[in-house]
Amino acid sequence: MAKKASSASKRSKETVSTESREAIEAQVQAFLANGGEIEQVPKGVSGQTNTSGPKHITLGKKPRS
Repeated sequence: MAKKASSASKRSKETVSTESREAIEAQVQAFLANGGEIEQVPKGVSGQTNTSGPKHITLGKKPRS
C-alpha cells in the first residue's frame, strides 16, 4: 500500500517549484537585460518545415527506373 505524502514533503515540493519559478524568472530578466528579445509565436504555428521528399520507404525492392 502506498504511503500518503506528509505535509513536510508537500512543503518541500512547493518550495522547489517556487525556487524553480524564481530561477527561471531571474534567467529571463538577465536575458532581456543583455539585449535578448522574446518573440511571441501565434498558437498553432509549427517550427517544422515541409520536406518535399517521398513520405514512404520501400523495403526489399529496388527502386523503379
